[in-house]
Amino acid sequence: MKDLTQDSIVRNIISMAAPIAAGMLFQTLYFLVDLYFVAAIGDAAVAGVGAAGTLMFIVMALTQVLGVGAVALIAQAVGRKDQADANLVFNQSVLFAFLCSAVTLIGGYALTNTYVGAITADPETLAQGATYLYWFLPGLALGFAQVTMGSAMRGTGIVKPAMAIQAFTVLLNALLAPVLIAGWGTGYAMGVAGAGLASTLSIALGVVLLGLYFIKLEKYVSFRRDLLHPQIKVWKRMLDVGLPAGGEFALMFIYMGVIYWVISGFGSAAQAGFGIGSRIMQSIFMPAMAIAFAAGPIAGQNFGAGRGTRVRETFYKAVMLNAIVMVAVTIFLQWKPEILVGFFTAESDATEVGATFLRTISWTFIAQGVVFTCSGMFQGLGNTRPAMLSSAVRLAVFVPLAVWLSTQPGFRLEQLWLVSVMTVWIQAGVSYMLLRQQFKRRLTDVPRSPPAGVPATAESRG
Repeated sequence: MKDLTQDSIVRNIISMAAPIAAGMLFQTLYFLVDLYFVAAIGDAAVAGVGAAGTLMFIVMALTQVLGVGAVALIAQAVGRKDQADANLVFNQSVLFAFLCSAVTLIGGYALTNTYVGAITADPETLAQGATYLYWFLPGLALGFAQVTMGSAMRGTGIVKPAMAIQAFTVLLNALLAPVLIAGWGTGYAMGVAGAGLASTLSIALGVVLLGLYFIKLEKYVSFRRDLLHPQIKVWKRMLDVGLPAGGEFALMFIYMGVIYWVISGFGSAAQAGFGIGSRIMQSIFMPAMAIAFAAGPIAGQNFGAGRGTRVRETFYKAVMLNAIVMVAVTIFLQWKPEILVGFFTAESDATEVGATFLRTISWTFIAQGVVFTCSGMFQGLGNTRPAMLSSAVRLAVFVPLAVWLSTQPGFRLEQLWLVSVMTVWIQAGVSYMLLRQQFKRRLTDVPRSPPAGVPATAESRG
């Protein structure tokens, strides 16, 4: 366990964000490695995998319910020096993860064709997307256990072990992808099915290694049989924090689904270009998301300890760090986004769509940094409803405009990207105003008693 109520805020953010970013990079590489080899199959395969991959937003929404609830409650318990409550929350989140995994598998296999068929452009894309999803669903289901254990570590201020395990599993995925997708060394190419299987096998090994870490090495929170029976009060505490955060990701899924539906009329090349562009965008967001993910437990521990001034400082320092990162990335994408897109496809139509998307959407990156940071702070405060509200505002503006534009003569994809830019900036403004309200209502500074013989400082006097 690491006490995040001490030391420099910026130092704490960077020390946590660096391994978190590395872990997220490795996580994203799961999909980029698959995408690289899938791209050799053709546009229909890329479009199918991209469309089926939007289901991840549903699973991410559900994992966020567990992950955010665990991070917030465990971080606050650490701030209060309440190890018993931290252990209780951890074990209940593990139990809940098993239930969610079962629901994901049953529901996923029952609805795969219906779901993928609703957002794909043609029968071949549907077939490729459904095949990929059949093999990837077990990995998605195992994501609940993966997120739960990783979130528990983050709540206690520990992030490096999870990053190291992710690095190892991504290396395994990179080795398996050409073997299973393209048939390197075996002569048996599974195509998109191999992409799904490679990710599933890698995630499964990661879950096993995380479990072994908690059994052998982790001491502050650990598996306890006596705490693994359902306790509805604890589930309610987790859901109070986690459900709105999950709702935020569910709204993101709706946003992505609407885009795929609107652009389906432009064919598989357009869907492939957007799929590649959106995957690249997710990779670009990793540093900003890592900073936000670091800010959450830092804010949570300081909130639990009654150190309101440090909570506010965490937000402003995190926004500053995010802005530095996002300005640099925006400049690059205004210059040559084709370099990144061209790495995954040689098709000129798909490259043009992906590059135009990235060049336009890059104007949202600073605003996205604010949105991510606000979401992390809401998690630390244990109230994620404002984050979901800001996402709902964005969706309420985006969806009607997107659908209306798609019915107009001469509709172009660039118009859709511009609407997205506008609505992200609206969301950033709403998120910031809602966070200021939370600060005013909930933050106080509890006086801290100095050690014996040490004069009280201004901070310790509150």
